[in-house]
Amino acid sequence: MNHALPPGTGLPRTRGLMLALALALALALSSVGAATAPKAAVHTVVIEGMQFSPAVLEVNAGDTVIWHNKDPYPHTATTDSTRDFDSGEIKPGRSWKMTAKKPGDFSYLCTLHRTMNARLVVK
Repeated sequence: MNHALPPGTGLPRTRGLMLALALALALALSSVGAATAPKAAVHTVVIEGMQFSPAVLEVNAGDTVIWHNKDPYPHTATTDSTRDFDSGEIKPGRSWKMTAKKPGDFSYLCTLHRTMNARLVVK
């Protein structure tokens, strides 16, 4: 009994099988990496009663922070010395958002009301 494949059929099948296995392995590995990557979160700082709440917010790099002004007058959210972020004027009832990009501990204030201050900690 001859179990040999017809001439010219063995090598292409082997290559096709190897290619299919390699593709399946690559897909499996890429989905494992995607499942373990942290998902960016959205955090809100409420501006109300002439204060930022929370006064200290910890986020991860890549997270989005939204400052929502509930006061009847404009405010800013501006780093006091480094100018790492500056919202400009946030009008009453409006919001401003930014994505935290670099790790650090950022003190910020309202440039219109300098007694209003808070901290953003980016990990």
